[in-house]
Amino acid sequence: MTTQNGKVAKLNKGSWDIIIDIHKFNEEWIKECVRVLSDTGTLWISGTLHNHPSVGVVLKKLGLWILNDVIWFKRNATPLLSTNRLAPSTELIWVASKTKKYFFDYETAKKLNGGKQMKNLWEINAERHKTKHPTEKPETLLERILLIASKEEHTVLDPFMGSGTTGVVAKRLKRNFIGYEINKEYFEIAKARIGVEQPTKKLTDYLERSKNGHDKQLTMVMEKNGKYVKTKKKVLVK
Repeated sequence: MTTQNGKVAKLNKGSWDIIIDIHKFNEEWIKECVRVLSDTGTLWISGTLHNHPSVGVVLKKLGLWILNDVIWFKRNATPLLSTNRLAPSTELIWVASKTKKYFFDYETAKKLNGGKQMKNLWEINAERHKTKHPTEKPETLLERILLIASKEEHTVLDPFMGSGTTGVVAKRLKRNFIGYEINKEYFEIAKARIGVEQPTKKLTDYLERSKNGHDKQLTMVMEKNGKYVKTKKKVLVK
């Protein structure tokens, strides 16, 4: 159970969230990501308590370099109605690579942190969802990851695209984007969001925002346009 608009609501994410053997599933999809990952690329895998121990084991089993465990702290996290445990307010993000030649923009991370070395505890508030997808991530979080882990014209892959937030941010930062989504309804939402014409942003825009001490999000207008192709089992946004 969780809360919605201050009221008790059932936590039903849909059939896509029902997996019989989560560890086997994690190993299969992470292995496929590693297969297409460049030698200079990195994997960023976000999850909560029910999943991140399995992800860590799989990363070690596949022989990847585990670079960081980023703790995303949500100060404004949704309250827990149950009184028999602590209210969860964090998600863990595993960062891993295939080789030691991975790209990591240390100087950009430092600039984004006000000139100081960025640590692995990121305090980024949860935000009101722009779509109906239940696990939509804040654009602010994706912006930070893509600015640190990629350059303009690099390709970003999201195997669980959802409502397309990663693609929206990638396009804004002039990155190429490939996304997979098995749910047709969410695919249509992602296609619409990614297809919207929007001003691109550069690092200087984020440094200015950081200097001012606030994060303003662009309002995404939902329009049914943008190019897409369908594959046999999944749908792919370019």
